[in-house]
Amino acid sequence: MRWIMIAGIVALAFVVAAVLAAYAFGRFAERAAGPPSHAQSHAGGTTEIDAKIAALSADHETESGLAAVSSNLDAFAARALSARAAGRSLDILYYVWQDDLTGHFLLRELIDAAGRGVRVRLLLDDLGAKGYDEALVTLDAHPSIEVRMFNPTRARENALRRGIEMALRAFSVNRRMHNKAWIADGRVAVVGGRNIGDEYFDAAESSNFRDLDLIVTGPVLGETEAMFDAYWNSGLALPVAALSSRKALPLAELKVALDARLADEALRPYAERIRERVSVFTLLDEDKLHWTTTARLVADPPEKAAGNSDGNTMMQRIVPKLLSAKERLEIISPYFVPGAEGTAAFVDLSARGVEVSVLTNSLAATDVAAVHGGYAPYRKDLLGGGVNLFELRPFGEGPQTLSFRGSSQASLHTKAFTVDDRLGFVGSLNFDPRSASLNTEMGILFEVPELVGVVRDLFRQETRPTDSYRVTLDAAGDLRWTSEEGGVSVVHTREPEASLARRILARVVSWLPLESQL
Repeated sequence: MRWIMIAGIVALAFVVAAVLAAYAFGRFAERAAGPPSHAQSHAGGTTEIDAKIAALSADHETESGLAAVSSNLDAFAARALSARAAGRSLDILYYVWQDDLTGHFLLRELIDAAGRGVRVRLLLDDLGAKGYDEALVTLDAHPSIEVRMFNPTRARENALRRGIEMALRAFSVNRRMHNKAWIADGRVAVVGGRNIGDEYFDAAESSNFRDLDLIVTGPVLGETEAMFDAYWNSGLALPVAALSSRKALPLAELKVALDARLADEALRPYAERIRERVSVFTLLDEDKLHWTTTARLVADPPEKAAGNSDGNTMMQRIVPKLLSAKERLEIISPYFVPGAEGTAAFVDLSARGVEVSVLTNSLAATDVAAVHGGYAPYRKDLLGGGVNLFELRPFGEGPQTLSFRGSSQASLHTKAFTVDDRLGFVGSLNFDPRSASLNTEMGILFEVPELVGVVRDLFRQETRPTDSYRVTLDAAGDLRWTSEEGGVSVVHTREPEASLARRILARVVSWLPLESQL
């Protein structure tokens, strides 16, 4: 009885402390909030990007232009080149910005753009940019650059204090901004699945992601700008200078530090690709810009990260699209945890004659083994209900598996789906509970058969037996993984190429009540 009383007192004390922490942070956020700002008008603009977009859209004034970018090097070039061409503004928001080679390269591009008088607004999720305060405070001190952190913690320097704050504010800090957008001059943007970091641009030495972006322009870009402004001006986005006690370095000192890192020989292929492409508009020409009036931005409101939104905007818009499939539904999701409700919906679609196929990571390929533990229990029900499952191999034989840094290991990061041959989606949304209920997400829905075909071609390439395992059930109802190695079909009877530690972690997670957090 005594221990129960002690436990109750401790629990009550924690609840009281959590309430006080939430209240204190709320008051702090009100005081620290920066002044509102909005996307700059581009009416009558005369920048290089204005001129190029005007020429491209001359016959498409009411249409949005979309182009898919699957190459990691081209995705890097698109961001760097659009920053170099910008003459008015750069509005950028990301879940992760790594303190690494490509992260430094793109920071340097932002500094150079600001030096030309370009207004730069950089909004980063606080969890995805931890440890970067000194550089970000230095950037923020530039008269043309503002940096804000989304859903931040006040404890920046001390790991123990940060841990205590995160525990006391667990409800709020567990919700993150997972959006990704790079907007130049309010006329062209790169949106999709990629964050900023070496592994997204084939620059990592261990494992690199396979991912997909869209370059967009036209009315859907206006929707993307409005979304950026909503996040930027929300009470959840706070100026980094109000959060960090770090002092800004002299800008020249930061430039010298970045330039020293960028002298690394490993950057040569990226510099060459930028020289080859010359302009971001070269990428649009090569990927055949698709014009349409059907493109729409789908995005969660920033209030979702505070638990204050009315319902789930993304899922309310997307689920009816998935269920509208008549012939075929193809989903690419690196983290796939359908849950009982999603599994039943996919099986029901299959029972109605729809060919439902899903590509996700194998246990050996995923960068988050715990999520695999949430997915694995649903495989037999999905397969038994007629759903096709493919899992990306970590060391496939396809052409995209060798990076310029020497890594041959691949991990899936693309978030996309197609419905029949008429509708497609590319964005930041994973098919898991975290994306559905906790994180904010965004993406582009479009009804462009040609672009749907581009995404479907990517699905076919990634699900080849040289690149992915086809997961099936044998006559006894046991899982089997089939791949092709050296032209020979190989059948595996357990999670292929996965270490014992990974198999144990995934199994333990599958037993625990953690699905809502995955």
